[in-house]
Amino acid sequence: MKQADHRHVMTHRSSRICTRLGALLACWLAIGASTPVYATPPVGEAAAPLNSVTEHVILFVLEGFSQDSLKSGAMPVLSKLVKEGSVTWSANAVQPALRLPMMASLVTGLPVEKHGITWNSFEFSRGYPRAPSLFDYLDVAGGRDSAVFFMDEALYQLAKPAPYTDYQLCGALRPECGAQKLVAYIQQYFQKASSGHGYGHAVHALPHLLVVHLPEAGRAGVLHGWNSKEYQEALKTVDTAMKSVLDLFNHYNLLDRTAVLVTTLSTKGNDAGGETTQAEAPAVPWIVSGAGIARGQVIRQPVSIIDTGATVMRMLKMETHTEWDSKVIEEIFQNDTAARAVPRAKKR
Repeated sequence: MKQADHRHVMTHRSSRICTRLGALLACWLAIGASTPVYATPPVGEAAAPLNSVTEHVILFVLEGFSQDSLKSGAMPVLSKLVKEGSVTWSANAVQPALRLPMMASLVTGLPVEKHGITWNSFEFSRGYPRAPSLFDYLDVAGGRDSAVFFMDEALYQLAKPAPYTDYQLCGALRPECGAQKLVAYIQQYFQKASSGHGYGHAVHALPHLLVVHLPEAGRAGVLHGWNSKEYQEALKTVDTAMKSVLDLFNHYNLLDRTAVLVTTLSTKGNDAGGETTQAEAPAVPWIVSGAGIARGQVIRQPVSIIDTGATVMRMLKMETHTEWDSKVIEEIFQNDTAARAVPRAKKR
C-alpha cells in the first residue's frame, strides 16, 4: 500500500473509531464471553521467519481439504506454505460443521451457541449476525480494511454492510463462478483499489485482510467421489487460484509483508453444504505461513478455528480489550519477533 493512501485511510477513520468502539463494546457485553484474547506463552522454537513485519493477511478458506489431500502432489503451492510455516492438522471445528455456521464462527470468533447461526442457507428474514466480527475489530482497533470474496450464496448471511469491508460473491447458482472467476474479481478489485480513487464506496486502498473462499474441492468430492479424478482436478484448481492471489500480492510488492492463513470449512469426505453433519465436531487443518511466522513448526498448543480472528489481529500488531472466545495462537510467532500487540488506550 502506498503511504499516502494509508495516511488518508487512517485520517479518515480517526474520528469514527472512538464512537464505534463504544457501540461495539456495548454489543459485545450483551452477548458475553468467557475467555480473554490473550493466550499462553510460546511453546518450542522454530527457524526465524523471513520477515518479521506483517502488514497484510490473506485468509484462504477451503472446503473438502485434509492432510491426505496433499499426498497426490496436486497442491504444490499449499504444500510449500505448510513446509515453510506453522501447522496443525487437528484444529477444532464447531458443531454443526456446516458451511454457514463454520464461517460464522471463523469471522466472529464465537462458538455457535453464541453467534446463533445453526442453519446452512441464506435466510433474509434472519438478518445479519448481531455479534461484532473480525472485520469490525480490525477497524476499531486500528482502522484496518477488509475485502471478502465468497463463493456460496449462503454466505450472504455474513455480508453485513460496513464502510471498512467490501464483499463480493460469485456463488454456485451461477455456472461461470469458479475459482478462476473469483481470482479475476480479486485482480480487478486490486487494480481499482490501488488507483487512489478507492473501490466503490468502501475500501480506499489495498485491504489489510483479504478473505478468499475456495470451495471447489469439496463440491467435486461430493458430486464425483473423494477418490475421483474430478476431486484431484479441483484440488489443482484451488492450488492454482491460491498461487494467482499470491502472485498478485507479489506484483504489488506486498508479499514479503504478508502472512497467509489457510483453513477449511469441511474435511475430505464431508459435505459443508449439507443439512446434517457428523456427531462430533471434526478436526481441520490450520496452516499459517509468511511474514512474521515461525518456519517449519508443528503447532503443539490446542487450536480452534474460533482462534483465527484474534490471531489475525495479533499478526497485524493489534489487540482488543473486549472479552472474546477467540485467542491468539502465540506459538506461531518467533520469540524475537513476537513483539506484543500495539497497545491502545485503556478503558476508563
